[in-house]
Amino acid sequence: MDPQSKLNLLQTLQISRVFGLVSEDGESELVSKVAALLTGYAMEVLDCVKRLNAENANEASKKLLNEVLPSVFYVMQNCEVDTTFSIVQFLSGYVATMKSLSPLKEEQRLHAGQILEVILTQIRYDPMYRNNLDVLDKIGIEEEDRMVEYRKDLLVLLRSVGRVAPEVTQVFIRNSLANAVTFSADRNVEEVEAALTLLYALGESMSEEAMRTGAGHLSELVPMLLQTKLPCHSNRLVALVYLETVTRYMKFIQEHTQYIPVVLAAFLDERGIHHPNVHVSRRASYLFMRVVKLLKAKLVPFIENILQSLQDTIARFTSMNYASKELSGSEDGSHIFEAIGLLIGMEDVPPEKQSDYLSSLLTPLCQQVQTMLLDAKMLNPEESTAKFANIQQIIMAINALSKGFNERLVTSSRPAIGLMFKQTLDVLLQILVVFPKVEPLRCKVTSFIHRMVDTLGASVFPYLPKALEQLLAESEPKEMAGFLVLLNQLICKFNTLVHDILDEVFPAIAGRIFNIIPRDAFPSGPGTNTEEIREVQELQRTLYTFLHVIATHDLSSVFLSPKSRGYLDPIMQLLLYTSCNHKDYLVRKACVQIFIRLIKDWCARPFVEEKVPGFQSFMIEAFAMNCCLYSVLDKSFEFGDANTLVLFGEIVLAQKVMYEKFGNDFLVHFVTKGFPSAHCPPDLAEQYCQKLQGNDIKALKSFYQSLIEKLRVQQNGSLVFR
Repeated sequence: MDPQSKLNLLQTLQISRVFGLVSEDGESELVSKVAALLTGYAMEVLDCVKRLNAENANEASKKLLNEVLPSVFYVMQNCEVDTTFSIVQFLSGYVATMKSLSPLKEEQRLHAGQILEVILTQIRYDPMYRNNLDVLDKIGIEEEDRMVEYRKDLLVLLRSVGRVAPEVTQVFIRNSLANAVTFSADRNVEEVEAALTLLYALGESMSEEAMRTGAGHLSELVPMLLQTKLPCHSNRLVALVYLETVTRYMKFIQEHTQYIPVVLAAFLDERGIHHPNVHVSRRASYLFMRVVKLLKAKLVPFIENILQSLQDTIARFTSMNYASKELSGSEDGSHIFEAIGLLIGMEDVPPEKQSDYLSSLLTPLCQQVQTMLLDAKMLNPEESTAKFANIQQIIMAINALSKGFNERLVTSSRPAIGLMFKQTLDVLLQILVVFPKVEPLRCKVTSFIHRMVDTLGASVFPYLPKALEQLLAESEPKEMAGFLVLLNQLICKFNTLVHDILDEVFPAIAGRIFNIIPRDAFPSGPGTNTEEIREVQELQRTLYTFLHVIATHDLSSVFLSPKSRGYLDPIMQLLLYTSCNHKDYLVRKACVQIFIRLIKDWCARPFVEEKVPGFQSFMIEAFAMNCCLYSVLDKSFEFGDANTLVLFGEIVLAQKVMYEKFGNDFLVHFVTKGFPSAHCPPDLAEQYCQKLQGNDIKALKSFYQSLIEKLRVQQNGSLVFR
């Protein structure tokens, strides 16, 4: 129906005569039907408001809408709403009509307040689930997940209202929080949690500038948040949303530093890190770390007090009791050490104080590790498991702590700090000697070595031979892949400085890996997708990255050293097979790039003497024919795919580089041996030679693609590949 006809019809209904019926008895069948009538009517009126442009008609439709809205708000909060009516959709549509009104009329301001009232009612948890949500049992987890999903659209609506009526929204949230605190104990948990959720969600739509300056009522809201004592703070949901909200408004605190002590108290007392609920205390540790990152130097005057407050938390984290508790993913409690590291690792901290702080943390942790290593032989299996968990906790703590210290500080400006980390590394490397086959400990120590490479820079070199020797002692696929990742980091950071170290370990790596991975395809079919095979596949992928990193960091001479030379042929054959057949085209691209780099490194021009005997003929006869021609002629090589085109670009570049380095040796063989086998007409072969000898790589790529597409049509399946 056209909107004008619809409006005329709606006006004849005189719907105002039934407004009073919905407030009589919210449970009766009549009220339910009237409620459905009103919400349906309101939807149609709103449709007229949106679609009518003529001023008179638009005003008439708005008048009808304003008349029905109070009853609709009442229905939303007090009646069972018809399933066909979406509260959020309707209110979002109404808020959209308010955007054109500036400033809002009193009536619209009133409606904005009523919309906020509806949102607050809708996002409130049911008190019947309070205990389930607090202990987070199965029912509590399901209810929390349901509410998180249910709230999404309502909070989007809140932010929309916040944009069109910012003052109304902020005053409403302030009053909601003030009122919630005064509710009796049996109600205030859900009321406070809902009010805090509104304040948190409001922050998502505020600009950084508005938050920093405390625009509108924010300069009143944030201090109120910080200074209000919530009687239900022991509740998990309330404690969590409170800390999240304080963190959300940290930009305001950055500008208004007088509130820093209040913020610290919230995180450090029983509302945060010392909260009795472990979910809250661990989340508080993570959020506190984020607060430290934001406030940084502003916290220097408070370091002593912060460390004092956290002494028991630090001790508890590395105790046997804590280590045996189930850890919740990323929130494992180690963030408190990262926060401390960020605090004491700043150059604003005086050197003597910094050394004292770090020593007071590292020394007892290292002593704990040394004691456990000395007792290792006397442990029974049950004690061993507990000790391993304990050592893991300590390594995680030290690792997190070190994140606050940068390379320049520990190596240049304050080498005493660097010395402490070196001594710590020395202690932790002993773990690999005493427990060489305990995989979780190896992983944690490897992670710490990664960290020390970044923190200590080149001064980590004296510790690497011992570390790499111990890590290389274990040759399971998963451990070997982790070992290669560490070497990749070393090569990327230090380039040719690691030549001697790499030269030493490469033969052992190659020997181990070629005993594990297949030379061609992995088995396929039922029963082949096992954990063991997946680990070998991951090792192979990491190997390609490792070889690529070596080749692209001027370290290809490692392949040619006397100890490694025996592995050169298996490496070349593996790279050739992969560059032609691997199902991941990005892996194939990496292999082609390795070949390009090796040609540049090993083949000088003009041709004098072969640096690597047989390499040139291998590239011309095996790589050029199989990878550059036969693999791209295969119909599975789809030019419509983006990754395929990237690989194709590298294959064309490889031909260009081979021509530059090998000259006519390459060109004559490719054109006289390769092209005829693909039934290539002489005129196209001649054009190929011209394009290859030119300087336009894009033109060469474009021509070669069209050539391959023509050859596919001509060969018609008569070419047998590889």
